[in-house]
Amino acid sequence: MVADPLSEVFDVVKIRGLVSGGFAVRGPWVARAPIEDPLKLIAMVYGRSRLIADGSDRPIELEAGDVAILNNRSWLEQEGGIGDEPRREIKPEENFARLVGADRGTDDVVIGVAVDINPAGRALMLQALPPLGHVRALAATARNLRGTLDQLFDEVTGNRLGSAFAIRQYGQLLLLNVLRAYVDQAQLPPGWLQLLTDERLRPALSLMHAQPGRHWSLEELARTVAMSRTSFAVRFRAVAGVPPLAYLNRWRMLLAQRALRDGDVRVGSLAAELGYASESAFSTAFKREVGVSPLRYRYRVRDEVTHAPSR
Repeated sequence: MVADPLSEVFDVVKIRGLVSGGFAVRGPWVARAPIEDPLKLIAMVYGRSRLIADGSDRPIELEAGDVAILNNRSWLEQEGGIGDEPRREIKPEENFARLVGADRGTDDVVIGVAVDINPAGRALMLQALPPLGHVRALAATARNLRGTLDQLFDEVTGNRLGSAFAIRQYGQLLLLNVLRAYVDQAQLPPGWLQLLTDERLRPALSLMHAQPGRHWSLEELARTVAMSRTSFAVRFRAVAGVPPLAYLNRWRMLLAQRALRDGDVRVGSLAAELGYASESAFSTAFKREVGVSPLRYRYRVRDEVTHAPSR
């Protein structure tokens, strides 16, 4: 099966959706919590609520099946429920004890998903997503979102054989469906996410991804999309936020970071594979983009992995 650009990006920057906890509650409630993850999803599985986070000028109204995207936020406040009694303060938990026995018809059910992402992917997401986004389950483009949430809820509360594995998979699928739906529902800023969805530019993008080490010219790339050199360059920059060859260089650097993180490839071999004339030229480009030399980057990320707390 041919990899599509979004799948490639997911693989390169190691994006994972990790279900981090949730709660079910009946009656008026409010939940306040700090946000420790750079990117977090709050899914309103059943019921409805109002959510606000730092930097947002107004709350968003979450209906059943909706998901809030929290991008580089430090706190959130969410409230819901009906009744005359005072609001109960709910402390979000990392386990699912408050979800077991939840009633889909009467309870408000919330599940949180932490998006685990490496620094390169974090930079992409900060550019591509708003501080507070809203994916609506009722939109035609979110037809898979409701089903994914139902299946995730069943696994979280069912305590069945293999449920931990299933929850990890549904966390990934939920992240993918949220991004798919958001792309179709929102006006995207210039950046990689808008570029991946531009059908006119996709042939050129696919070539750059498939052969990153080739010395592409603007003329060659423009011909693949039946555009003039100038028209192609203008459209690409408007969609991606950077010129085509600058994007190609950034893609090479993402591939280089993955290779240095995950394998023991020699720097000289990696330079040749990515189209650089010499190891020195590659190292200079890498340091300019990433901030450290290739070898220092390798040592640093492996040390971080060794000492990272388990989740």
